Amino acid sequence: MTTVLSQKGQLVLPALVRERLNLAPGDDFEVTIEDEDTLSLRRVTRPANRGLVDLLLGCPGSFTVPPRERDDSRPLSL
Repeated sequence: MTTVLSQKGQLVLPALVRERLNLAPGDDFEVTIEDEDTLSLRRVTRPANRGLVDLLLGCPGSFTVPPRERDDSRPLSL
């Protein structure tokens, strides 16, 4: 797979890479220069709730979410 550096210095990761690694807009990356022709890109943020389902399923007891009495959430105003 290849990609091209834009005039603004941006790289587009191919869709196959984004899907396979579950990448999302806003993910943070560390860029390391390995040598004069090689760089590495490492995600430094983890996707939200990654592994949460497996963790909950591994609990020794049953798990239920109690109903909320009241919803205090409000839309964000921009």
